[in-house]
Amino acid sequence: MRYLLISLVFLVFLSCGDKQEKVFPQKSELVSSVYASAIIQPDSIYKVYAVVAGILEGNLVEEGELVTKGDAILQVNNRTPKLNSENAYLTLQQSKENIQGNAAILKSIKDDIYAAELKFKNDSINFTRQKRLWDQNIGSKAEYDNQKLAYELSKNQLNQQKSSYERTKNDLETALQQAKNSYSSSKIIAEDYTINSKINGKVYALYKEPGELINTLEPLGAIGSATNFKIEMLIDEVDIIKIKLGQIALVTLDAYPMEVFKATVSKIYPQKDESSQTFKVEALFDSPPKVLYPGLAGEGNIVISKKADVVTIPRAYLVDGHKVITEDGTVTVEVGAENLERVEIISGITENDLILKPVE
Repeated sequence: MRYLLISLVFLVFLSCGDKQEKVFPQKSELVSSVYASAIIQPDSIYKVYAVVAGILEGNLVEEGELVTKGDAILQVNNRTPKLNSENAYLTLQQSKENIQGNAAILKSIKDDIYAAELKFKNDSINFTRQKRLWDQNIGSKAEYDNQKLAYELSKNQLNQQKSSYERTKNDLETALQQAKNSYSSSKIIAEDYTINSKINGKVYALYKEPGELINTLEPLGAIGSATNFKIEMLIDEVDIIKIKLGQIALVTLDAYPMEVFKATVSKIYPQKDESSQTFKVEALFDSPPKVLYPGLAGEGNIVISKKADVVTIPRAYLVDGHKVITEDGTVTVEVGAENLERVEIISGITENDLILKPVE
């Protein structure tokens, strides 16, 4: 009985040993990739913000509507800025009229200068004549002094009129420029109350309704490209150093479960998201699906290397990252590229060495 029991135990042991999984290394193509979660976003998408606080007077477009660059999309109540702009325009027109119009102030001063020039010319002639007589001892000293005084007074008056003209001209030109600046500033302020699209695209979201209070910190909507989409992928920080521009990404979307889309890495954001400990990477479809919507989710695998005809083993057969179990015992191997399923073996074993799967 004792011999029979020992024999049974030995047979059970052999039976269990035979059930341990074994494989031979094999040559195959090994594609290494980095996994990423993926979400679809329109290209050039941006959040719409107001530059002034106030009450939203109206949404001038609807969600899903196509817009061109410069189109008005939202209107904030702007009654006061509009009135200020109109008043500034009236001031500007008045300033122009003061310089250029029929009732211009400078025209009146020019008329005064013309009259002063005529008087000065007449007094100059009279004084010159009287001075010539006086030099010949003809006439009285009083007549000479009166003509000289009249001449000097008319000369001073002409100079004053000319100075007044230049001073008034400078003042009016300054006032005109100030009116232009004031009007331009008021127009800019008034225009700030109308929010325009910065791109040609589609309105994807409007977050506020007419009558609601708005500020400069909360987004009012979202606008992006209507035809071009990008893939935003989140990469774990341990893998980001493996990612390079131009690498191929294989993307699957929940909306297209039976299809795999090829894309190319186009942008790597250098700033890590501290909350998720991930980096953002963008990729562009080589041939996008016919229908895409913002927010479509999926998965991506970014190909970081591809090797043909290399010796590989299943990843589950690797022990401690650099060992395998053979029929002759544990062997240290040199490991190369790897993916989620298989590992490249550079040296240590060959295709003819049978390896055993570690027992868990």
